[in-house]
Amino acid sequence: MRKILILMIVAVFSALGFGQNPPTVMDVSNYGVKIDPDKRVLVVLSALEMARTKNDAGQDVKLINTTLSEKGSVFRERLLQDMAGMNEDLRQRISVFVTQYKKRRPNATDAEIVSPFISMAYTLSPAPEMADPAYTADLPGTLLDVLDFAPLAREFYRRSGISGKLDEYVRDYQAEADRTLRSSTREMVSELLDYMHTRPEIFYSEKVKVETQKAKSKSTVLQKVETRDYERRFLVVPEMLAPAGNIIFLNVKDDYYLVLPPDKDLSNTDARRAFLQFVIDPLVLKQSKDIALIRDQVKQILDERRKADPSISPDVFLTVSRSLVSAIDARQIEFTRAQIATAKAREKIATMKTDADRRAVSAELDRQKSALADETALMLSESFERGAVMAFYFADQLKGTEDSGFDIASSLREMIASFDAAKEGDRLARNAEAKKRALAARELRRKSSVAVETAPDNPVTRRLLEIQKMITARDLAGAGAELKKLAAENPSEPRIYYSIGRVASLSAEGVTDPDVQAQKLLDAKVAYSNVLRTAKPTTDKALLSLTYVALARIYEFSGENAYAVQLYDKAIELDDVPGGAFRDALAGKQNLLKKQ
Repeated sequence: MRKILILMIVAVFSALGFGQNPPTVMDVSNYGVKIDPDKRVLVVLSALEMARTKNDAGQDVKLINTTLSEKGSVFRERLLQDMAGMNEDLRQRISVFVTQYKKRRPNATDAEIVSPFISMAYTLSPAPEMADPAYTADLPGTLLDVLDFAPLAREFYRRSGISGKLDEYVRDYQAEADRTLRSSTREMVSELLDYMHTRPEIFYSEKVKVETQKAKSKSTVLQKVETRDYERRFLVVPEMLAPAGNIIFLNVKDDYYLVLPPDKDLSNTDARRAFLQFVIDPLVLKQSKDIALIRDQVKQILDERRKADPSISPDVFLTVSRSLVSAIDARQIEFTRAQIATAKAREKIATMKTDADRRAVSAELDRQKSALADETALMLSESFERGAVMAFYFADQLKGTEDSGFDIASSLREMIASFDAAKEGDRLARNAEAKKRALAARELRRKSSVAVETAPDNPVTRRLLEIQKMITARDLAGAGAELKKLAAENPSEPRIYYSIGRVASLSAEGVTDPDVQAQKLLDAKVAYSNVLRTAKPTTDKALLSLTYVALARIYEFSGENAYAVQLYDKAIELDDVPGGAFRDALAGKQNLLKKQ
């Protein structure tokens, strides 16, 4: 039976082939979004990687050792090997600077140490010059503290040999970004703009008074008004040396930078909010006169909140912007998940034969919606506590635009005009119970995650961990051979088949021959199918969730979108299990439904 199943899969792939044209996808550059590495950041972070000190045993150890992503760790080793012969005097001066900087911040983590250096890189002109900013008086103190590192970064660029490697590094960064970051960015931009029914303002004009000297006159000055055009950009910057788990967001004039590892998934809330900030800022600026009319009302709630947390900014315009961003982020997640849950419930009810069964499905849908509303209340409460005191208000207002199709840009003025501070002061108290329930649910998910991570050790687990190191080092042929041996010894272990599928998928990514790629993807498909075949009631749900999404993407690539949607649905049914692919499943299904 197993052989017949495999032969059937081969027949399907032979009939469909992989030579067909891919479907048209959203071009994010039309929305002001660009995905490109930045040589300034790469050089500055590479220079930091060169810093060394002596440990108690007298051995040389790294001064900066941030936790990197899987791909980032591999790149770090490559960088250190490439730069092994750099000038020792330069290395020593870099080490002294970093040592002194760390001593002034004894409690800062390496990730916190690195962050201001990334910000500093964006004050410099592009490589190769990397010149200091002409004006530094308005730079924050955290940047001024690291600006003296710029001459060392420039010298590192000139003398270490990295200048000859930089183009190669950038190409590799772009290749890695193409694997995950590009599609993830596209999905994030699409789903947020669809929810707001708007487009980002990419270009804007500003009228500026200009004084000129009248011809043949030394004293007469003429004034005229000129119109200057500016372009706004949201730049997603893949950076291998960026700390894993961290997303660094910077706003420099009209440019918004999001610096993160190239294999990062942008479903993360911080990344979403960075893009929302890019979209919302010009809309809020246009409503400055209307915001001024409610300034005292907002300040009343804001001042009360600042009593509990004096670090909250007193800026009312910033409060409006952050509140709107927080509200959109929370409401879009709830709205999308509720839509999917409702659609699934309707499909189930259509197959039910008794009223009791239909009522059970309806009750489960109500439970899911209630849990989603609780999570939204928690997200809004956390934002309110951080100073976004209009978050609850905007969330309520957004409910009226979700199904109507109204552009948020055209609705914002009315939202602001309707604000009533008297109804907002007790928002935290009114949502306290919902927040409590959501926190309990989060804690339950966290404990489940810990339970999964601390599963009992066994020979198969140990061997899989060893093979994972081979996969990380891109020794895919070696990893595949070891996994086949392990599968022969343990034919009933789903985790082995998942790893086989992952190795086959990774191998297919770097193949240009369509026949070879088709075979690699077939191998992946069979392996992932074996995960589901060997799964037991006790099999980790996160593993099943990841498997369903991996299979769905293969079917989607082959053009079998209807079956891909069914597989995404299977992952969605497993819910947001720790370590699973729930958000990927939501995004994948949404993307396919838009194409229909």
